[in-house]
Amino acid sequence: MHIEQIKIQNFRLLQDCCIDMRPQTTLLVGRNNTGKTSFAVLLEKFLERPDTFSFTDFPLGLRKAIFSIDAKTNVEELAIRLVLRIAYTEADDLGILSEFMLDLDPDRRHTSVLFECTIDKKKLLRGLPADEKERKKFIENNLSGKFLDVKVYAFDDFGHVGDQAYYMSHRDQLEEKERTSLRKLLNFQVIHARRSVASSEDAGRGSKPLSAISTKFFRKRDIEAGADDEGEEGASVDKPGAGSIEKLRSILADIDTQLGEQYAEVFGSFLKNSRDFLDLGDLKVVSNIQSQSLIESSSQVIYGDTDNFLPEHYSGLGYLNILYLLLQIELCRDDFSRRNAPLNLLLIEEPEAHTHPQMQYVFADKMHGLVSAIPSLQALITTHSSHIVAKSDFENIRYLSRSSATGPVSIKNFHTDLSKEYDKLGTDGQALFKFLKQYLTINSAELFFANKAIFIEGTTERMLLPLFIEMHDKVNEDVAETGGLSSQNISVLEVGANARAFAPFLEFIGVRTLIITDIDTTKAEQSAETGRLSYTAHKVKGSTHTSNATLKHFLSAPAIDKSDEYQEWHKRLLNGEAASDDGQIKLAYQMEENGYHARSFEDAFIAKNFEKILGKIKESKDALAGLQNVKKFEEFEGGDYYALTESVLSKKSDFAGSVLYAALVEGETWETPEYIMDGLKWIHKN
Repeated sequence: MHIEQIKIQNFRLLQDCCIDMRPQTTLLVGRNNTGKTSFAVLLEKFLERPDTFSFTDFPLGLRKAIFSIDAKTNVEELAIRLVLRIAYTEADDLGILSEFMLDLDPDRRHTSVLFECTIDKKKLLRGLPADEKERKKFIENNLSGKFLDVKVYAFDDFGHVGDQAYYMSHRDQLEEKERTSLRKLLNFQVIHARRSVASSEDAGRGSKPLSAISTKFFRKRDIEAGADDEGEEGASVDKPGAGSIEKLRSILADIDTQLGEQYAEVFGSFLKNSRDFLDLGDLKVVSNIQSQSLIESSSQVIYGDTDNFLPEHYSGLGYLNILYLLLQIELCRDDFSRRNAPLNLLLIEEPEAHTHPQMQYVFADKMHGLVSAIPSLQALITTHSSHIVAKSDFENIRYLSRSSATGPVSIKNFHTDLSKEYDKLGTDGQALFKFLKQYLTINSAELFFANKAIFIEGTTERMLLPLFIEMHDKVNEDVAETGGLSSQNISVLEVGANARAFAPFLEFIGVRTLIITDIDTTKAEQSAETGRLSYTAHKVKGSTHTSNATLKHFLSAPAIDKSDEYQEWHKRLLNGEAASDDGQIKLAYQMEENGYHARSFEDAFIAKNFEKILGKIKESKDALAGLQNVKKFEEFEGGDYYALTESVLSKKSDFAGSVLYAALVEGETWETPEYIMDGLKWIHKN
């Protein structure tokens, strides 16, 4: 038995969202302000704190209707809703769930629970002022508590067909349930993102969070052990630590006895005088040390050995956060075990707080183990961490996104929905999807959280792109008003020639992307012996084809065997008429500049900066690394920079490194190839 689906309506940014739940762990990812926290808040409000709904929980799109509410208003259309769709099998114990099953048809394997927060129209209308402005202010300040009605219903929409949801079109078939029944069915626990961990700078100015939660942990264990002693129904005789707690009680009882004897001697004369003077009878001072208060006031979490230790607030925030999380999970584990509900849901908000990437990797690994060790537990984890995403199964990811800054949130089943898009590409699409899964898992899950992306081909571009971005920000007139590229949330990925593998993915997550690639021209040559065509690298002038799969994919190249169509397309490619700018993806590749059309980044950069490179070489033959035959620079008379680059460039990464060093250390002012600068201007503005 597990929660198969959660549907949300009319809560803040979550106006009409549906999330498919995994049987164990579901990961909610997305950029800032896409509703991850709202999702967590709504679950907690409906499941644990139904009296905390207020006016600000209603989405902006419903505010006008709420302000103009009258006797004719259908408040059901304005209600905040949460629907849990529960799946079960023949093997499940349906004793508690049967309370929410309205039809015991043996073929059915689902039932649903509806939570609604509805405006109590009669009460609200009685209290509304007549004046429109006062009416609006009254609603803003008072639409909570007594003016809102929160209810729980069971319903079964098996086989329901139609545009309108079952719970709207069949209101008479909803069966209201008590919250006591709900608590028996579902145990919900939440670990919030705003955890009270504190650094060493806060020492002495507040509580010790680890010691405090350790006290809470002990207190729960002590209560459970006490329940075992009394034979309380549902108590477990095998609670972890119960034996240790009994030993502690026994030790404290012995201490009480010994202290009582000492108190009788110390306070003897005082007690005798008090009895005689006040006639109070047998007055005594006794010892009554309670284990809970002793733990709370006298215990602390330390690290190091007992002779040479450091207090908890000397730990880094990352360690405090993880330790706090683990203790919280242990508390939740005990609660799940004690209540033994058929459905258990644990929500953890942003476990990555204060932790470095490696610790996030470790936590992601361990978290899956912790979840699987707790029977019948489903975990929901919200995160901004690309490292946690990278260590998670693709099937577990649910992506939250917004089409605009003010638009509603949509929640996508990342694996299922995206695989359908790749399936449209046939066998090739399946191979591309397999590559994407492996690449994202290893390298670039940060795309989920980026506002924009830049794809580059290789090491050279990766090393020099930050320099080009800095140059862009210096010369761009818009930077002063809008901020530079360097301040934007841009993810840079080195994808080689595989940018086309990301096409459906980029469209799916809606990230505006600049793809910087090479034109990679070739020339078709027919073998005199076999008659077969081969396509060898060739400078742009005189070329007939391109080997760049990215350009051919995004710019819709005709099949290579359609010679006339392909050649027409190739001409458009060379003069820039085939360029794509669909608003979301732009390709930047070499165009003719100063009378020369480069084939690759390297010859474009050398052509643009030839005089400066020549000047550096004249100063010292070793001024720039990664070069050979440097004499050819002095002999070069212009024209074929492609041939020059092929003959002088020995190691691209070394050359790029020395170019970067010359800029950062020696103050050399290199010039950016025009196609790259144009691309950076586009991604900056869009």
